[in-house]
Amino acid sequence: MTHTNHRIGEYLEEDYVILIMPSKDINHVGSGPKLRRYLEMALENGAIKIGDARLGNEYHQGSMQAVLDNLEDRAVVQAVFKDRETLVKALKAYKAADLGQCVVVSGIFDHVVECCKEAGLERHTINQSMGRWGNTDRLPPLEVLQLNTMCGHGMVAVGLINEVIEDIKAGKSTVDEGAERLFSPCMCGIFNPHRAALILKDLTS
Repeated sequence: MTHTNHRIGEYLEEDYVILIMPSKDINHVGSGPKLRRYLEMALENGAIKIGDARLGNEYHQGSMQAVLDNLEDRAVVQAVFKDRETLVKALKAYKAADLGQCVVVSGIFDHVVECCKEAGLERHTINQSMGRWGNTDRLPPLEVLQLNTMCGHGMVAVGLINEVIEDIKAGKSTVDEGAERLFSPCMCGIFNPHRAALILKDLTS
C-alpha cells in the first residue's frame, strides 16, 4: 500500500502511519475482530486518529467508536501517531498480540527502522516514492502540498486548504480547528491533524 508514501514538507518526524490489512483468500475470513483489536491497541498506545479505508473515518461514520464497531472482514485500517514513542508502544503491543495480519509502517525510513528494532521487529520490505513526474510546475506550492499529500487519495483538496488558511488568518478559526477540518474528508484517516496544526501555525503566523 503506497498512499501514505508521498508526504513531504516539515515536521515529518512527528508523522507516522500504521496500515493493517488481511490477505484476500488467505486470512481475510474472520479478520474483522482482529482488525478492531489492532485499532483498539493503537488508541490504547497513543494513536491520535484511526480510519477504515472501506467505510471511512469518524466523520464519515459518526464517531470513533463507530469506526471500531463497524469493522468488517477484508477492511484496511489505519492509525496515525505523532511521535516515535507511541509508535513503538503500539508495535510492541502488536508483536505481543501476534494476530497474523500484514502491518505497514510509514514514516522517515531511518526512524521507522529504529522503531521496529526497539519493538523487537525487523522490516522486510520498503516501498519508496519515486517523486512527482510530469509538468510539476502546475502543482500547488510546497506550503500547500505538505498538507495535501497527507491524504494519499487527494480528498483534502487544495481549495479547502487555502480556505482554511484564510479563515485562520482572518481569525475565524484556530489552527487546531483548521487541522481537524482538513482531516475530516480523508476517508482512510491517515491525515495527521497534529502535524497539520504545526504547518498551519507556520503558514499563518
